[in-house]
Parts: sequence; C-alpha cells; structure tokens
Amino acid sequence: MDSPRIQSGTLAFRKVNLALFAAGFVTFITLYDVQPLLPEFAREFGIRPAWASLPLSAASFTLAVAMLLAGTLSETMGRKPVMLGALFLTSILALLTAFCHSFSSLVALRFAQGLVLAGLPPVAMAYLSEEIDPPTVGTAMGLYISGNAIGGMSGRLFTATVTDFFSWNLALGLVGLISLGLSIYFAFSLPPSANFRRRPFEYRYFFTSVLQQLRDPHLLCLYGISFMVMGSFVTLFNYITFRLLGGEYGLSQTVVSLIFLSYLLGAYCSSTVSRLVNRFGRFLTVRGCVATMLAGIVLTLARPLPLVVLGIAVFTCGFFGTHTVASTWVGRHAKTAKAQAASLYLFFYYLGASIAGTVGGFCWAGAGWPGVAGFISLLLLAALVFTAILARLSAGVEKAPLPARS
Repeated sequence: MDSPRIQSGTLAFRKVNLALFAAGFVTFITLYDVQPLLPEFAREFGIRPAWASLPLSAASFTLAVAMLLAGTLSETMGRKPVMLGALFLTSILALLTAFCHSFSSLVALRFAQGLVLAGLPPVAMAYLSEEIDPPTVGTAMGLYISGNAIGGMSGRLFTATVTDFFSWNLALGLVGLISLGLSIYFAFSLPPSANFRRRPFEYRYFFTSVLQQLRDPHLLCLYGISFMVMGSFVTLFNYITFRLLGGEYGLSQTVVSLIFLSYLLGAYCSSTVSRLVNRFGRFLTVRGCVATMLAGIVLTLARPLPLVVLGIAVFTCGFFGTHTVASTWVGRHAKTAKAQAASLYLFFYYLGASIAGTVGGFCWAGAGWPGVAGFISLLLLAALVFTAILARLSAGVEKAPLPARS
C-alpha cells in the first residue's frame, strides 16, 4: 500500500522543492557552463565554431543516451542514491575540467560528465510523480525546472565573467566547487522515497518498457516536440554569442553574458504556465508556447540590439513554457514505467541539443545569423506539426487540465 503523498504547503513539500531545485541547479550549471565559452575555445584552440560546440554537444549526446538506462537503473537502486551519485560525480568532473590544457581532454571529460549527469533529470521527474500529491505535481515540476533555468543562467553568467577577468579554467573549477557544496545540501535535505517499489534489473523489462513507450503515438509526439524545441534553444544560445562578440556589435564576454538573464523570465514562465493550461488546455498552451518561440527568433533578425535582446527573452519564455507542459504531460500520460517514459522524453530532448547545437555551427559558417535563425525556424515549424498531430490524437482524451499553482 502506498504511503500518503506529500501535500503542498507542508514542510516536506518545501524540503523536496528546495532539494530538487538545488539538484536542477547543479545539473544545468555543470552542463551549460561551457556554452558562453565557445568563442573562447574557437580562438584559443584555433578551431571552427561548429567544432568549438563539441564540449557541450558531447555532454548532451552522452547524457541523452545514458538517460535511456538511468530510469531503469533507478528502478533497481532507488531514486535518491542514483541522483546523489550523479550530483557528486559531475561536481568532481567539473573540478577536473579546470586542469584541461588541450581541446581533446576537455571534450573527453565533458563526454564523461554527460554520462553521469544522466542519473538526475529522468529520476527527478519520476521521484516527483511518485512522492508529490497529484494536484500539485505540476507546481513541483515547474519549480524543479526553475532550478534548471536559474542554474543554466548562473553558470553562463559566472563562467563568462570569470573568463573575461581570469581564465576559463578557473571559471570551470569554481563551478565544480559550488556544485559540490550543493550536492552535500541535497544529500541531507531530500526525503527518502516513500512510494518507490524496487524491482530487480532485467534487460527484458528495459527493452519491453522502451518499446511500450515508443508505440504510444501521444508520447512520440511529445518526444518529437522535445527534440525540436531543445535543439532550437541550444542552437540560439550557442551562436548568438558569436554574433554579439563579433564586428556587428563587438561586445565583451561579460556584457554578452547578460543575455542569459532572460532565464529569469524562463524560470517564472515554467512555474506559472499551469494557469494557462487550466484556462486553455494542454494542447493550446503548448502550441502557443512554440509559436512564441517562433516569434522570438524572428525578432532576433532585427539589427537594433534592444530588439535582438527582446527576441531572446520572448524565445526563452516560450521554450520554458513548452518544456514544462510537455514534460508534465509525459508523466501524466504514461500509465506504467514512468521513469522510462521520462528517460525517453529527455533522450530526445538532449539528442536535439547535441545534433542541432552542432549543425547550427555550419549554418553560422555558411550564412551567418540569418542561416542560424532559418534553421531554428524549421525546427520550430516541425514542432508545430507535432502539436497538430497531438491535437488530433488527444481530442476527447487529454482534457484534464493541470492544477492551478497553490
């Protein structure tokens, strides 16, 4: 018999939210701390922008692949131990990147970092779906994603500023120390699972659960949306720095890093989007969020810097809204193997980041920012196609709205 779920407004609810906020912060600060440094890597190692994206793309790729197994591994080892191991290992690897003096060693460490980071995102989603009272899961998920957003923003701002005054090696080392401290906080703050049911690891179960999720057309559409929107999001932030640092604007690393303050808007949108779902339903909300991203990328084609910044902010709000609705939808739609369903969602999510994030570099080299914006627009149009298919599949089936935020 399941234990009572954690209710909104209780001490346990606050402890879970703060612990997973810290975990999301560590995940994204260590994954994306290199993103504003891509122009620095291109300059220091004498490589093209597309290759300079490999420290980020390598981590995203291994993260995507390893997450297919991470959810199933947590079914055997438990939710908290897997998340804790992921946080401590990524913190140590982040510290080691401070001592890299060749591009190949940096890419190799980032490759390993993606592998260990896989133990957090899908397991955190499964933990929330098991432990939090269903009416408040949407709010808890939004707060967890807010931690992702603020961690990603902080890492980018921090590493860009420290690199401007000192070096990227020192910046990445300090990120590792911060992450280690937050991992210790997580270890002592997150309540152990109360509704987790351990099962022995079985290869047959792993493959059958993956196939079961891939046969569900609703989930396939949500996976397609995650691939397209995350691919477009990473592509924008990978190469907008090249544009702003270049001759057109000639800004410094520190000034350019201020664009990542748009993540604050993203954090706000991810924690409040459930109100839109209550009013308009999941389909219209996710479609509107993708359309918002498309409007934002069009704005970035303008030359005046304020319009470019506005476009980035609009795009970021649309992205976090889309991700919050789609990820929550996966958890509520999957009837069994929820961790595996979440793992597949995040597999496509980070696979999009890895592939599109590097392909965008060739678009930049061939056609500058208009080429990158055109590529992102194609990805978002494909996401809108998936929302249209999802609407037809969901007619009369997925009408229950997310609960309002308490």
